[in-house]
Amino acid sequence: MGAAPVDNGIGAAAVAADGAALHGVTSFPTVSTDDIRHAFESGDTPYAEKIYAEKMPRADYEFEKGQLQAELLKGQLWAQEPGETFVLPCEGRDAAGKGGTTKRFMEYLNPRQARVVALNKPTWEETGQWFFQRYIAELPTVGEMVFYDRSWYNCAGVARAMGFCSPNDDLVFMRQTPLFEQILVRSGIRLYKYWFSVTQGEQQARFKARETDPLTQWKLSPIDKASLDKWEEYIEAKEAMFFYTDTADAAWTIVRSNDKKRARLTTMRQILSTLDYRARHRARHRARHRARHRAGR
Repeated sequence: MGAAPVDNGIGAAAVAADGAALHGVTSFPTVSTDDIRHAFESGDTPYAEKIYAEKMPRADYEFEKGQLQAELLKGQLWAQEPGETFVLPCEGRDAAGKGGTTKRFMEYLNPRQARVVALNKPTWEETGQWFFQRYIAELPTVGEMVFYDRSWYNCAGVARAMGFCSPNDDLVFMRQTPLFEQILVRSGIRLYKYWFSVTQGEQQARFKARETDPLTQWKLSPIDKASLDKWEEYIEAKEAMFFYTDTADAAWTIVRSNDKKRARLTTMRQILSTLDYRARHRARHRARHRARHRAGR
């Protein structure tokens, strides 16, 4: 499986700090399949304790977020000329931080070229359509970014874990999704699939906080509460989803989201790292500088 956790910018420093302890090592490190599975499910990696020992200070977070949001605006402007289109499905367990991340993306983006799609359960009419049909209706036009706060992957995640779809429905979805996403990507759409990975303890803590906060109680649905008893079912559904839908055309990116602030910044950095907007921005700056220079002669 090609999906891999995104480093939150601390792992490399931790490795460097531990460099002195590595002298004298004569064999390559190994890891068992069971260890990989445990790390994948729990987020308990060798550097997890160092990364999440303390949540990111708000002042640092706000400073970095502001810088990244300014860069996102440059990227959005860059996307207008060639008519780039972006589709960003944001998936994960309930309370994993999907909505908060999309909210920070949208905070300063031009809303004429960026929007969030958060569909309700299918209507009676939609249940008679092809499964992907209502998601296709929300695809972007040229120069537009569309964030799906839960996407077609509802079928592979919530629906499967909660028993809302049949095994046959799930199998059809797994077979059709790679083909559907291949069509999107090869039609020129930039597809970024994010899975926000939260541990069981952190999810429970967020649910408890929502229960007592009048501003976030609306986020806690009966299905959310019922999902707490379906942890293993969600693991099974998630692993099957990654196995069938992590492809060369549309790979998954896993973002550790126990620290929501770091998760938001990490996602912004990852998207920006794939855009060549800086070269065009520098070229424009040089062209303006030359124009001013010629005008001043």
